[in-house]
Formats: sequence, C-alpha cells, structure tokens
Amino acid sequence: MGTSKVTHLPVDTGVSGWNAILPEQDPLVSLTTDTIADYLVIGGGFAGLSAARRLSQLKPDARIIILEAKRIAEGPAGRNSGFMIDLPHELSSTDYATTQDKDRNQIALNRQAIAFAADAAKEYGLTKEAYNPCGKINGAATERAAAYNASYASHLDQLNEPYELYDAARMQAITGSSFYKSGLFSPGTVMLQPALYVQGLSRGLANKVSCFEKSPVTSLDRLNGKWLAKTPHGSVSADKVILGVNGHIESFGRFERQVFHVMLYASMTRALTPEEASQTGEEIWGITPSDPMATTMRKISGSGGTRIVTRNRMSYVPTMAVSQDHVALMCKTHQASFEKRHLGLRGVEQEFSWAGRLCLSRNSAPAFGEVAEGLISACCQNGLGTTGGTLSGMAAAELAFEGETPLVQSMISKGKPRHLPPAPVDYFGATAFIRWGEFNARHEL
Repeated sequence: MGTSKVTHLPVDTGVSGWNAILPEQDPLVSLTTDTIADYLVIGGGFAGLSAARRLSQLKPDARIIILEAKRIAEGPAGRNSGFMIDLPHELSSTDYATTQDKDRNQIALNRQAIAFAADAAKEYGLTKEAYNPCGKINGAATERAAAYNASYASHLDQLNEPYELYDAARMQAITGSSFYKSGLFSPGTVMLQPALYVQGLSRGLANKVSCFEKSPVTSLDRLNGKWLAKTPHGSVSADKVILGVNGHIESFGRFERQVFHVMLYASMTRALTPEEASQTGEEIWGITPSDPMATTMRKISGSGGTRIVTRNRMSYVPTMAVSQDHVALMCKTHQASFEKRHLGLRGVEQEFSWAGRLCLSRNSAPAFGEVAEGLISACCQNGLGTTGGTLSGMAAAELAFEGETPLVQSMISKGKPRHLPPAPVDYFGATAFIRWGEFNARHEL
C-alpha cells in the first residue's frame, strides 16, 4: 500500500492560561527512533489518555505508546473550560435537554466517564484543583434565560435528577456580582483545571505507557498486517491504533465532510489581589450560561493565584486555524463581559487569551468505531470534550481489546455523523446560525 499522508497538523492560537499558570512541565521526550507497540494511541487529550489508561487496565503487559503533536495540555484539552458535566448538555438545544430516554442513557454514560476520571484522580494523587466534584450553576441574567432554566428544571424533575434553584441574592453571594438574576445548581458536575488534569493523567500513566510529545504523526499506513505511523524523527509499528484526535480525524482521511469545526474563545485575568478577589464572591465557582450561546465564567484559586476565566464567542472555521489578530478581536468581548459582571474591577486586564478547537456533527453523533482493520476512531466529542472524550477513549480501548462491550455498543448506537451540505452552503449556514444565536443571547454575553 502507498503512504497515507496526514494532510494537516494541529494549529492552536494564543497561549492558554490554564497551561501558562502551571509550573514548568517535565522534560520533553520526543520520538527519535523506530519502535513497535501492541497499541498506538494518536493524541494526548482526554480521549487519548483515557484510551491509554483503559488499555493499561485491560492488558497490563501490553506495550502502549501515545504520540502527541504538541506538549500535553497545549492542544484542545488544555484549552477546555473544564466542566465535566453529568446531566444533559445538548449544545444544539435551547435548554440543553433532549428526550427523557436519550437523556437517561446519556446521564448513565456521563457518570461512567466521571467515575473513571475520579478513579484516575485518586490513583494518581491529583489535587482538588485538578479534579473537584463541586457542581456548577446555570446562570441567567434575563427573563429569557430564566425561562430556559425553568424548562430545564421541569425536565430534570421528570428525570428525577436533583438540582437547586438560586435567586439573585444567592447568585450575588456566590459570584460577588449582581449581574445574575437567578441560577440552577446541579451537584454532579466535576470542575477540572483541564491542563493540570491531563498533565496528571500523563504522569500517572508514565510507568505503564510511553508518551512521546512534539511527535506529530505525518503519515499512517497499513503494511504487512500492521499500522506504521511516521513522525518527523521516528516511527511506530503497531497492531492496533486509536485515533484520539477529535476534529483532526479529517486530516487522517476519515469522516471527511461529516464533521464541522468551530472555534471557541476564552480569556483569563491576571492574578487578582486579595482585595480584588474579595469582590468576586466564594473561593471558586463555575457558571455555564442558561442560553448555550452566551458566556461561561469560572473563578479559580490555586496555581497562579485567584483569577476569572471568561469564555464566549464562536466561529465556524473549516480550516481549523485562526490568526492571533482574530483571537484578539474575538476576545475583546471577554473584557466587556468580565466588567459587566464585576463593575468594581474595571481595568483588571485579561492576561491570556486563546482559541480552542471544537468538533461537532450535524446529528450530534460521534465519529466512533473501527474505520479500518485495527484502526479505531474516538473522535468528534460534540463540544463535550471532558466527558465525551473520556467516554470515547474508554470505549475505543474496549473495542480494540475486547470487541463490542456494553459501552462500545452504547457508543455505536449513537450512529454516524451525517454528511455536511456542500461548500460554501455549510459556511454561510453555520455562520448565520452562530450570529443569530449570539444576537439573541446578547444580553447574556
């Protein structure tokens, strides 16, 4: 067979604050030789690391290798907002919910992923800063958003899921801000410091799994019954390969025109002084917007001090790459959003701003399954990189080792991503949808 070249390498614009505020990483180890493995995992994010961990549990004596194009946590996993959500969180729905049966099944799967992550956090000694099962709040600043919360609460009642409704006074006590008029607290969400979490997983796996960073796969081919992955300075021959590359699955020639690529944008303030921090409520909190197109905010305390993280704005980017100038333009909204919520902190600048890649499908189906003999995709997390990536990685490992387990069957039952409309219809349609959604959510930004 001829060589199958990887058509693009990852581009991540801007410095993620999550990674930048952490201590210096362990010394870099890149692939510089030709080697062999039982299992090769391409991608060191939530999916790839979870797949490697699950494989190490299923077959402790296996030779498992991870190839990561950058440093661990420099890519999308380290740019995530860090909400590991157990409840329905369908981004294409106005109030996140879908049907009762579908949501019950998804809740069970999400909690399976959270249990896996909790076990990893315990096994690897991750701190509460990295993994904190503290719950999160859907915040509402307008009657329109409050109506979404009311609808969501009704759905949770039908599912017999716990939640608590907060009034404006409670929201101000938590956040230090009078911006929010109400909120819906759900206790099952885990708050991650995403860069710290994935670095912790990588370190925890070090005695069982070989992880090579800054070792992008430039070609992947099936030769003599094995897969051969080449990097700039080495290669890996493996019996089975798991692709944990999310949107970059298209760069490997798989699921082309079946997934689409969105950029989200986030900023992190400089470290707040103790006086400034006292104006921002409780020590930590996490707010997702009642309207999915509005603003996500977190207050963090730990490595790098006390800071506020703001995420909003979205663009459809088929090329999976944006310029630094575009990031700066989109992130102007973050300063305004921060100051609207914390009037007394005007002038506190955003120290870091970055873009994060998101992969979606039209029907919210994952790009999951065996796409060629011994080649398994664990991609397209549909905006839920923490839980979705963890689940995909776990399931891909089970598929590679055992075949169709209950988890694998659950993933396969979601179907395959539907094909996109032809270009440029897809671009104009997706862009119009995003802009209309942001316009409707403008008072929540």
